[in-house]
Amino acid sequence: MNTTRLLLIAFGLAAGSYAADDSTVAKGRAVYQKWCTPCHGPGLGKAGAIAANAHYRGAKPAVLEERTDLTSEQIKNAVRNGVYVMPRFRKTEISNADLDAIVAYLTRAGR
Repeated sequence: MNTTRLLLIAFGLAAGSYAADDSTVAKGRAVYQKWCTPCHGPGLGKAGAIAANAHYRGAKPAVLEERTDLTSEQIKNAVRNGVYVMPRFRKTEISNADLDAIVAYLTRAGR
């Protein structure tokens, strides 16, 4: 492994974050589409998008995939604890690994 790559990895770990690999992001997209898109995706009648639009009054995108301000902590908290009428999701529904993949998908760099 070259020195530059090692330093980038070390910096990322020291900062408490890392760039997810493509397979993790792809897994996150698939899990997101199964569990999250029905309420938070684009299109009419998506309860999560409707609620976000009302809450943010257009200041932030209503569709989660269009947001660039979401943090790992916010996503994990919403999934595990629910938000307003959004139910919480148990680890038997969305595993910790799947939740990490969703986080990687929604917080990916270079979108």
